Amino acid sequence: MKPGMLLFPLDVPGNSPCPHILSRDHPPGRGNRPALYPTLSNTRQRENGAGLPVAGNGCHPGEGANSSLPGPDTLCGGDIPSHAAVRHDATANQPFALVQAMMTTFLSSAQTARASGAVLAPRLVPLVGSLLLALLTGCTLQPTYQRPDSPVAQQWPASPSANSKTAAAEDSQSAVQTPWQDLFADAKLRETIQLALDNNRDLRVAVLNIEQARAQYRIQRAALVPHVSATGSYSASRVPQSVSSSGSEYIGREATLGVGISAYELDLFGRVRSLKDQALETYLATEETRRATHISLISEVANAYLTLAADMDLQKLAHDTLQTRQDSYDLQTLRAQVGNASQVDLKQTEEELESARADALTADANVATARNALELLVGKQLPAEDLPVPGALANMLAVHDIPADLPSNLLQNRPDILSAEHTLKAANANIGAARAAFFPSISLTTSIGRQSPGLTSLFDRGNNTWSFAPQINVPIFNGGELSAELDVAKISRDIYVAQYEKSIQTAFREVADALAQRAVIDDQYKAQDRRTQAAQAAYDLVKFRYDNGVASHLDVLDAQRTLNTAQQSVISTQLSQQTSIVTLYQTLGGGWQTRAGSTDSVTAYSGQSSPSR
Repeated sequence: MKPGMLLFPLDVPGNSPCPHILSRDHPPGRGNRPALYPTLSNTRQRENGAGLPVAGNGCHPGEGANSSLPGPDTLCGGDIPSHAAVRHDATANQPFALVQAMMTTFLSSAQTARASGAVLAPRLVPLVGSLLLALLTGCTLQPTYQRPDSPVAQQWPASPSANSKTAAAEDSQSAVQTPWQDLFADAKLRETIQLALDNNRDLRVAVLNIEQARAQYRIQRAALVPHVSATGSYSASRVPQSVSSSGSEYIGREATLGVGISAYELDLFGRVRSLKDQALETYLATEETRRATHISLISEVANAYLTLAADMDLQKLAHDTLQTRQDSYDLQTLRAQVGNASQVDLKQTEEELESARADALTADANVATARNALELLVGKQLPAEDLPVPGALANMLAVHDIPADLPSNLLQNRPDILSAEHTLKAANANIGAARAAFFPSISLTTSIGRQSPGLTSLFDRGNNTWSFAPQINVPIFNGGELSAELDVAKISRDIYVAQYEKSIQTAFREVADALAQRAVIDDQYKAQDRRTQAAQAAYDLVKFRYDNGVASHLDVLDAQRTLNTAQQSVISTQLSQQTSIVTLYQTLGGGWQTRAGSTDSVTAYSGQSSPSR
C-alpha cells in the first residue's frame, strides 16, 4: 500500500453521534469543511492515559504533499465521498486506532500465554472488555434529519364568500379533533361505518401490513445482540486396515457439546443500527398508512351512505313524477274521448309520461348501484333496517359548520403526510448504512464446550474446549460499488423529499378546494330551495289557469318540467352540502379519534403499539 493512501473514508454529519471519530481542525459548529480520516502509513500516534494509541496528524487539509483543500468527492488518494464536518471528542479514539488496540491486546495475550504455558482464556478478558466497550460506544453515520420546509402558504386562499366565518387556531384544532362518531347524527350511518371498520378488506390488509412491518423491524433489531446457540454432535467411523496409520483397523468416535456465538457483527459504525432505524421508520410509515386508510374508509362510507340517501330521494321524486304524468295522461285520454282535448295534447302528455317512466327506471338502477357500492365498502350485505329512508338526507350530520379560516400547519395532522415523512426518515437512515459500508466490519465467532472420543467421557475432567475467532473485513477495492450505493441512498433520500413536499402541496390543494366548496355551498342550497319554491308556485298558477281555460296544455307541461328539474337540483345540492362537510373533515386529518372509552375493532384487531427502539 502506498504512503498516503486513504483506507477508511469518512462522510458523517456535523453533529453525528460518533465518539470514536476525531477531527482536530473542526470542533462542533465550525461549518462543513471536509474532515479526513487518518491513513495507515502516514499517521503519528501518541498514547493516552490508558495506554491506547490515539491517531494524530494524518491526512488532514493543509498537510502532506497536497496542501490544497480537497473537493467533496476527492480524498487524499481516493475518489470516495466525504463532505461533512464531524463531532469532536477529545476523550475518544479513532475507529482504526481502537481496532488496532484490540488486535494488539489479543496478540500480546496469546504470545504471553504460549510463553508461560498458561491457559489463554484469562487473557481474553481485556479484549472482550474492549470489544464490548466498542459495541456500546459505537457511532452512527446517519445525516442529521431536518424536516423540509413546507412548500405552501401559511394560510389557505381567502374564502370567495363574504359571509365565511373565521376562527382562532385553537378552535380550528378542536374542530379537527372531533371524534368521527360526533360528526354523524344518524344512528344508522354510525352503525354502517362501524360495520365497515369491522369488515372492510382494504383496512384489514393495512392492518396486516403493519404486522408485517413490525415483524421486519424486530428481525432487524435482533441483529444488534449476539445470537447464542447450543450444538451437539456425535460421529463414529470405521477406518480399514489398508488406510490406517497404525496398520490395523479401528473405529473412531467423537462427541462434542458446545455453546457459542456465530458471526456476530460489532456495530462500531452503526450500519446495523441504521438498518434498524430504517425498519422502524418503515413500520411507523405503515402505521400512518393504516390511519390514512381508516380515515378514508370513514369518509367513503359516509359519502356512499349520503349518496344512497340522495338517490333514494331522487327515486321517490321520479316515481311521484311518474304517477303525476300517469294521472295527467289518463285525464287527457278521457278528455280526448269526449272531444275536449286534441290529439296533439294527448301525444304530448304521452311523451312526458314515457320520459318520466324512463327517469324512474334510471333512478331505480342508481339506487341499486349505490347500495352495491356501499356494501362493497362495508364488506358485507347491509340489512334493510340499516338503509336510509327517503327524506333523511338533511338530518344525517351533527356538525354543519367547520371554521373556514384555518392555518395550513394543521396539515401535519394528516396521516398521509406523516407517512411520507417517516419514509423520508427511513431513507435518511439508509444513508448511514451506506456510509458505514466504507469502514471495516468486525465479526466474532466464539464457542465453549466439551469434546471427547465418546459420550461416556464427554464430561470428564480435561475435556473442556473453547474457540475465539474475531474477523475483520476491510474494503480496499470494489470497483466503485460502495460509492455508487451511497449515491443511490442519497438520491433516494432526495426523491422522498420531493414526494414529501408533493404530499403537502396535494393536501393543501385538497383542503383549499374543500374550503372553497364549503364557502358557497350553503348559499347554493338556499338559492336552489328558493328556485324550487318559485317553480312550485309557477306550476300551481299555470295549472289553475289551464283548469280555467286561460293557459294551454303546453304551458302546463313546461311548468311541470321546470318544477321537476328544480326538485332534482335541490336534492343534488343538498347532497353536495353534506358531503362537503365530510370531505373537509377528512382533508384536515379528522376521523381517527374515537369517543372516550370506545375502541375501533381495527385497533383491537391489530393490538399494536409502537415498538421500543
